[in-house]
Amino acid sequence: MKPSHPVARRGSSLAANLGLSERVFATSADKAMVKAIDAGLDRVEAGLLEEVRFADTIADVSTRYLLQAGGKRVRPMLTLLTAQLGAGVTDDVVTAAEAIEITHLASLYHDDVMDDADRRRGVPSAQAVWGNSVAILTGDLLFARASQLMAGLGEGAIRMQARTFERLVLGQLHETVGPQPGDDPIAHYIQVLADKTGSLIAAAAQSGIIFSGADPGYEAPIIEFGEKIGVAFQLVDDVIDLSPQPAETGKVPGTDLRAGVVTLPMLRLAEQARSDAASAALLERIERDVVIATVPAAAADPIDTNTMASRIVPSKETIDAIVAELREHEATRATLAEAHSWAREAVAALAPLPEGSVKKALTRFAETVVERES
Repeated sequence: MKPSHPVARRGSSLAANLGLSERVFATSADKAMVKAIDAGLDRVEAGLLEEVRFADTIADVSTRYLLQAGGKRVRPMLTLLTAQLGAGVTDDVVTAAEAIEITHLASLYHDDVMDDADRRRGVPSAQAVWGNSVAILTGDLLFARASQLMAGLGEGAIRMQARTFERLVLGQLHETVGPQPGDDPIAHYIQVLADKTGSLIAAAAQSGIIFSGADPGYEAPIIEFGEKIGVAFQLVDDVIDLSPQPAETGKVPGTDLRAGVVTLPMLRLAEQARSDAASAALLERIERDVVIATVPAAAADPIDTNTMASRIVPSKETIDAIVAELREHEATRATLAEAHSWAREAVAALAPLPEGSVKKALTRFAETVVERES
């Protein structure tokens, strides 16, 4: 089956989309940096279209599917941005940026299988089009192609790619099995975010330093920045999931909640429910009404299958009201506050970097991450 949807590539100025060309970037150095990033992104985009080509027909169609569905290309942008601390957008920097983005694409194919997601980037997910096996194998092909690109950059690049890949898998594994007895659920959740998202963002930013020949002393602060801003990014996603503006987010409000996906607002709610009756009542309503509305009786707790099968499924209005209540709850406000805290720590990690356009742009990027609404 060959899917049909319009090619929705990135906007003409990703730097502008991330706030890098606002009035605060008015100096000639700032403008030159933004121009260099946009020119580099054009090279990366063209390279991506070439690097995911396969002679095999089904492989060629499936690997290009999510790439052609669009994307913000945040990770390549960070690679090109940090490269400005060295020789700028060199051929090696572009290659590394392509490899990082292909790694990200590969992880999306696998994530959608694990989450049983039906849509991605506004189109049916790959596993919804071709099934789980093809989606998993497509992700594997993309990981292989990313590894080939990194292999051309030397042993150090291969090691960085392998470490990052390991953390991506460990993050998914730990998310799948959940916290073990004695684990702090919130600490476990944050580590999952650091592994699944922070590690690849950190590798993207680190690649710009390495392959532009920048001062190696910049690597540690850049890695810390990437890890922390990755956690902040995902925590904001937890809040956006509850947004009442599906036109902005592209998702039904409370998509994760309805699917029983653990997020920080739910973890904070469970924590507060131990000492607050109102929080306990909300948690009970979510577990009783929201999850059951999306889980078939046969897939529920086998001990209570008959009871669940006979239970009246709550109306859409009831579920929407519960989602709205969680959205306004202190647990969600605490999640957003924690996202801002991680972003502030990310910015603080940049202290060893020289003052200038790059540091200013990374700071603005951190602010944009926690200000976004989709």
